[in-house]
Amino acid sequence: MQIERTNKEIVIRLASGTDLVGLQRILDYLKFREIASKSKASQKQIDEIATQSKDSWWIKNKSRFVK
Repeated sequence: MQIERTNKEIVIRLASGTDLVGLQRILDYLKFREIASKSKASQKQIDEIATQSKDSWWIKNKSRFVK
């Protein structure tokens, strides 16, 4: 693995045999952290969005779990 910092970005080089599924999970997490670091939302707003999302998911999927 090689990591290089330029003026505009950080470049990471990995062997071609690297597990792509695991790598994609890591990249998704890093993208989330990058976006979250720029957020101006309060913790209360974030909690409200999370609750709405969970409620919406449950409404759509309840029938799969409750018979």
